[in-house]
Amino acid sequence: MTADSALGLLRPETLDANEGLRVLNPANGALVAMVRRYDVDETAAMIDAADVARREWGARTAKQRSDVLRAWYDLMVAHGEDLALLMTLESGKPLGEARGEVKYGASFIEWFSEEARRAYGEVIPTFATDKRVLTLRQPVGTCAAITPWNFPLAMITRKVAPALAAGCSIVVKPAEATPLSALALETLAHRAGVPEDLFRVAPARKSSAIGDLFCTHPLVRKISFTGSTEVGKVIMAKAAGQVKRLSLELGGNAPFIVFDDADVDLAVAGAMASRFRNAGQTCVCANRFLVQAGVHDAFVEKLAAAVAALKVDDGVASPGAMGPLIDERAVERVSALVEQAVGEGARRVGEVHAVPADGAFHPPVVLAGVTEGMTIAGEEIFGPVAPVLRFDTEAEALRIANDTPYGLAAYVFTADAARQWRMMEGLEYGMVGVNDGLISTEVAPFGGIKESGFGREGSSHGLADYMNVKYCLVGGV
Repeated sequence: MTADSALGLLRPETLDANEGLRVLNPANGALVAMVRRYDVDETAAMIDAADVARREWGARTAKQRSDVLRAWYDLMVAHGEDLALLMTLESGKPLGEARGEVKYGASFIEWFSEEARRAYGEVIPTFATDKRVLTLRQPVGTCAAITPWNFPLAMITRKVAPALAAGCSIVVKPAEATPLSALALETLAHRAGVPEDLFRVAPARKSSAIGDLFCTHPLVRKISFTGSTEVGKVIMAKAAGQVKRLSLELGGNAPFIVFDDADVDLAVAGAMASRFRNAGQTCVCANRFLVQAGVHDAFVEKLAAAVAALKVDDGVASPGAMGPLIDERAVERVSALVEQAVGEGARRVGEVHAVPADGAFHPPVVLAGVTEGMTIAGEEIFGPVAPVLRFDTEAEALRIANDTPYGLAAYVFTADAARQWRMMEGLEYGMVGVNDGLISTEVAPFGGIKESGFGREGSSHGLADYMNVKYCLVGGV
């Protein structure tokens, strides 16, 4: 497995040695590839062609679409190592985590290849003896997606797979920093039998211009966006002009709540998996650790020890290490948040000091003594920092956890079954993990509430988000 073999998954016409996007390795700043960028007119032409292609695709039987998706899944599995290396080179994600994302991303294609055959309508008991009432589920139409750099492969498959399963077409604009995974997925999908115009990837230098196109093009009937709340609000406002269907997975501020009766070792393991995966650059990772007074000191001590034992390195050389942030700007932002927290009274109690001098690396760190009023308690950190707050009562923990405009994911560690139910019901979040720090799976609906967005990806709900329900009345029976 080499960089050349991995880049061989890209079609030659997607590379551009002169005017393309520069894809840099965050671990060392090296140039990985130059990728062709598409302007607004070229992307608009893709949308036009996609709208034509969806007619024939939507007319195929569910099993025919299912078989093509299954072939795409098989190709992803067969090329898993090359896909993982591409992801590591463009995002910095350690090779071990990248392999996990390939499997995770492929699972959505496998799942929706099966769900394609279960897009059931219904026959409703009639209100009159000479009439019949039924519903059909039909594809939304031509779709557009804008995806982030932190999960450059899975964020695409969990949008594209349900769109294709439902009978839609889709054009994807990947993040500027990580277009290689997207282009490789496009190549494999076309090899599997997905019509070329049905699914296209359009890297672009000016994201806002392509976003405006998606929001205003009359043939785009649905937009799926994963990214910041700020940008999500802009898309929502601009798409309102044509009343487009939206799925928005936006920012988060996930609380990780540890009660006195929790298994502290289990909680620390969950904290490490949730907070430091992908160097803390995940939408659902624990962002605030709320720990009850009785176990606070023990939890902080064990978490600090676990963090201090982390290895930070290039993700290719050390597949099991924690890798870099996406770029130097991200490092500067996270460093500023940490320094501000320390200035406000927080304490560093666990930190890795052996960090590569080159590349966009930030040392993992635990901050104790954090309080609600500190800036870091309200920010989505997106870096390897674990701020710990102390609380006394269950009511206090619930109040602090819900005191945010965001509502994506939350985590609770407690052995009390009754408390588990109270917290699951009381937390104002779209997803709640109990005694587990990893909640993402293709079989469950992924998504948030409040300013974290709406719509669901994964599960049968993910297919429904790409389909319209049509009510039909048959009279004269």
